[in-house]
Amino acid sequence: MAPFEAIYGRRCCSPTGWFELGETKLIGPNIVHDALKKVKLIQERLKTAQSRQKSYSDIRRRDLEFKEGDYVFLKVSPMKGIMRFGRKGKLSPRYIGPYPILKRIGLVAYRLALPSELSSVHQVFHMSIMKQYFHDPSHVLDRQEVEIDDTLTYEEVPVAIIDRQVRRLRTKDNALVKVIWRNHSDEEATREPEEAIKKKYPYLFEISGIWVCLNIVYYWIEWQEVQSVIVIRVLDMLKIYGKLQLQGRLFRNF
Repeated sequence: MAPFEAIYGRRCCSPTGWFELGETKLIGPNIVHDALKKVKLIQERLKTAQSRQKSYSDIRRRDLEFKEGDYVFLKVSPMKGIMRFGRKGKLSPRYIGPYPILKRIGLVAYRLALPSELSSVHQVFHMSIMKQYFHDPSHVLDRQEVEIDDTLTYEEVPVAIIDRQVRRLRTKDNALVKVIWRNHSDEEATREPEEAIKKKYPYLFEISGIWVCLNIVYYWIEWQEVQSVIVIRVLDMLKIYGKLQLQGRLFRNF
């Protein structure tokens, strides 16, 4: 049954069904009775579809259950300003912790003992964002400081500006810069408004000119089909040196 027929009590007059224009219309109690029958049929079919999808999902689903005193990781998400990344970088922290479980709240939630730097975060979490930690004496945990807000998200920091583009609109020009973010590869660089990046991260524009010049020279040599291996190696070393200088500058700024 089509949604149009369920709402209006008649079939839609599509090009493939013009012959139904002259069919009789139900009026009075008959149309109400017919509508109730259709609603009941729709509800039964929706329930059947939901049950079918649930059976598909339950095949791979496993019940998680933790005990008081167990240690768990918390799942976090990287953000760029107020927007979430479409995909996480290979080196982005997926989880933070581990933290001990204090108490079980209901069937699917737990209260954790969080450190003082996470005092703004509510201590009760759903088990879907938790991952159990199994103690291993040979396991070395990375104690990287990640500033988490109350929604379990953290803001990524831009590392470098590698390109600039101006999009011409009808009334104004929109300047965009291509930004490489921390814990993200060059392929995951994003286009951001130049004005917003310059206002929030002004130090990036101090050395972005050198970075762009190196890229221009590099691509110009490739376009000229210069087969000098020495020149290519020197340019690669200059780009690596530029990245190292940039990382040292970022550490001094933070």
